[in-house]
Amino acid sequence: MAEASAAAAPGPPQVATAKPTAAAPTAKPVTGHKQELKGNGPTAAEQAMLQAPITRREFLNYAFLASLGIFFVALGGAFFVFALPRFGAGEFGGLFTLGSAGDAAPPLDDAPKSNTAARAWVVQTDNGVLALYNVCVHLGCLYGWQPVTNRFECPCHGSKYQKDGTYIEGPAPRSLDRFVIRFTGADGNVISETNAKGDPLPIPSPDANLVVDTGKIIQGQTHG
Repeated sequence: MAEASAAAAPGPPQVATAKPTAAAPTAKPVTGHKQELKGNGPTAAEQAMLQAPITRREFLNYAFLASLGIFFVALGGAFFVFALPRFGAGEFGGLFTLGSAGDAAPPLDDAPKSNTAARAWVVQTDNGVLALYNVCVHLGCLYGWQPVTNRFECPCHGSKYQKDGTYIEGPAPRSLDRFVIRFTGADGNVISETNAKGDPLPIPSPDANLVVDTGKIIQGQTHG
């Protein structure tokens, strides 16, 4: 009976043994496509282009293009210079030497002197000499001196101006425009010249030459 009990008694539980797990596959190096770490430097293709020598033909092409560019730049500069208007002495837009101040400028109490070529009225005032542009500032008519009223009057629309060109009445928007004038000595050196405001220029001496620069016009002062 004892033997039967021993045989019938269950044995100790069997502990399952863990099976060894398969090892993780090791990473294999990628073959066929090699990846290179790139920095900021040039690529291999760029290095090859930089190191490749310039052929004689390429050099001649570059030199030709550079000379062509210089040629067109010089041509454009020359065209710009010659395109600028240039006026000779005695031509409107240039300088007019009217002679000595004693002869070219009228006496203080006399009527203004007209110079058709220079398109100017030469006026003697208490403060000096003026050269007024003979075109009315309203619509471009030619005004004239009226000795009876002792003033300039435009026959087109009735604008009126004082002897020094100051606006009096009429549709003109401002006083008369005036040219820059200068007095020069016998050697041609400039003695004095009109200031930026166009004020009358005193005569330095009767022998000084009066020169009117018709290329420089100072606009009259607006009114109203």
